[in-house]
Amino acid sequence: MKREIHPDYHDINVVMTDGSTFTTRSTWGKPGDTLTLDVDPKSHPAWTGGGHRLVDTGGQVAKFNKRFKEFGLE
Repeated sequence: MKREIHPDYHDINVVMTDGSTFTTRSTWGKPGDTLTLDVDPKSHPAWTGGGHRLVDTGGQVAKFNKRFKEFGLE
């Protein structure tokens, strides 16, 4: 591995959206800096699965359900 070309790898503190914290190693910031997250696995719908709705524009959801009803997806 070549010397002098890699970023500094150090400990930082991470603050989740619920206020919990943990320490990890990263190239972000300076040693001891605090990274405050706006979105994390505890709050984002991609991980929590909550709050999403299907918007049926032009009957596309109904068309899908009709097409694949024998698979029991409804």
